[in-house]
Amino acid sequence: MDFIIQLAIILVCLFYGARKGGMALGLLGGVGLVILVFGFGIPPGKPPVDVMLVIIAVVAASATLQASGGLDVMLQIAERLLRKNPKYISIVAPFVTCILTILCGTGHVVYTILPIIYDAAIKNNIRPERPMAASSIGAQMGIIASPVSVAVVSLVAMLNGVSINGKSLEFLDLLAITIPSTLLGILAIGIFSWFRGKDLDKDPVFQEFISVPENHDYVYGETVTLLDKKLPKINWVAMWIFLASIVVVALLGAFSELRPLINGKPLSMVLVIQMFMLLAGALIIIICKTNPGQISKNEVFRSGMIAIVAVYGIAWMAETMFGAHMDEIKGTLGTLVKDFPWAYAVVLLLVSKFVNSQAAALAAVVPIALGIGVDPAYIIASAPACYGYYILPTYPSDLAAIQFDRSGTTRIGKFVINHSFILPGLIGVGVSCVFGWVFAALYGYL
Repeated sequence: MDFIIQLAIILVCLFYGARKGGMALGLLGGVGLVILVFGFGIPPGKPPVDVMLVIIAVVAASATLQASGGLDVMLQIAERLLRKNPKYISIVAPFVTCILTILCGTGHVVYTILPIIYDAAIKNNIRPERPMAASSIGAQMGIIASPVSVAVVSLVAMLNGVSINGKSLEFLDLLAITIPSTLLGILAIGIFSWFRGKDLDKDPVFQEFISVPENHDYVYGETVTLLDKKLPKINWVAMWIFLASIVVVALLGAFSELRPLINGKPLSMVLVIQMFMLLAGALIIIICKTNPGQISKNEVFRSGMIAIVAVYGIAWMAETMFGAHMDEIKGTLGTLVKDFPWAYAVVLLLVSKFVNSQAAALAAVVPIALGIGVDPAYIIASAPACYGYYILPTYPSDLAAIQFDRSGTTRIGKFVINHSFILPGLIGVGVSCVFGWVFAALYGYL
């Protein structure tokens, strides 16, 4: 009975925190903790300190990149790709936003490119819903494939030292599964989006809307572009410093012999990521003369700090409650997951929707899964399932896509659940998970 009551408390904190948004999600974890510890006498669990430190380092480097103007260079290159292939924008756009996320570690880079995607689509008489919805989904799917995303570094930290079939999981082992499976999921989204909805010239609702001259001018508007913006060379330097740091981290992850030996073992990749992300940020400040005061004022830093608080509060609360009932959970969920391995992915997907964060979902679910004996191979194979917050159109990138689509084709349906993002999300994440299992099997984990 106590378990049910405590679970209800956690769910109330998650639902209310998600509804309030922002840092409320993590702070509500404190409410749950106080009730569990002081009300039920449960010993407090351990907060995910290693995960939080990695997040801080990655966010600091990414925010410094944005403050230096290096992110503008990436966006300008992305626009050139979109403008060069307008006919294929429904397929190209989600790949562009996904790759931007992979490089930068955050899906929030999509906000700047969404108006450009809309402009390229509408000026070529392509239904904007096709690339707009796909791009929003693609940007978020790229998180689990990014070597510098909060979700990936959190998962690496939680799986640090875990053995799979007698083999220790390394940083690049995870990315070798998540990157190709994610890109194949993006391809599936692009193919679906190519054919979705009516062409604009055959859509009576759209045609009726633009028949009013004011609406026509509003829909087609002025061209939005970054191509006419001349970026200083120092912005390019900042971008190359950041990308070089990612390459170094990847090489150190692939070749453990390149890392110094600490107590007879190669230095942990969790520490390597922290060190080189801090180094990247420092080099950008020193070489590119970036104003440190601007770093904490941009979107990347803000969203990253919110992620830290979310992971802190949610993971600590979940660890406290589930740690106290681990024997009961092992008996129930352990058998279920062993009989139906896909159940882990479903749980992860639903938790992601509750918390609106891939990193927070992983931080809440993975330790429990490891504790009840879930095969770590299932965890890495099902990693793309940590993105489930497209189920309801409440995430900022989805709302931004609706706002930027002045044609009205990207929308929320009458029944809310029938919105423009639900099918691309289900297709993309579903295909990625299937191929995640395929690649995990090919690499000998399953």
